[in-house]
Amino acid sequence: MTQVRDGRKPLVLRWVTRGLLAFGAIVTFLGVVLVIAAWTEDIAIDGDIGYADAEVVSDDFSRTLVRFYSPDGAEHIPQVGVLYPAGLTAGDVVEVEYNQENPELVRVAGRGAVVTLLPVGVTLLVMWAVLIPAVWWLRRRL
Repeated sequence: MTQVRDGRKPLVLRWVTRGLLAFGAIVTFLGVVLVIAAWTEDIAIDGDIGYADAEVVSDDFSRTLVRFYSPDGAEHIPQVGVLYPAGLTAGDVVEVEYNQENPELVRVAGRGAVVTLLPVGVTLLVMWAVLIPAVWWLRRRL
């Protein structure tokens, strides 16, 4: 009976190691996709940019809603929220940049995809700083 369990131990360790590496690869992929998505949205805004002063209507964990008026007088409240809303609270008035063809795509003026690099980079760095020693320790036990 002991031999059967001992025979499975390397197999289990190998699968745990592979699982940790797969987890790290998936999180890294998602981080890279997040940065690329931020850059593509910035490129779309820069392609047909409009400027407006916006009032912060709502600020909660999932999104920050703003209300602004385009030059034609139309009111816009993008339902997905504003990009890069750090530091905004309800009632603030802030300058925004938006895509004139698609006013749902709006960001705080002067902010861009560069602000995603620090949180994504730190998250990936900490994750790999934990995963690499864990995988190394598991591989040594094999």
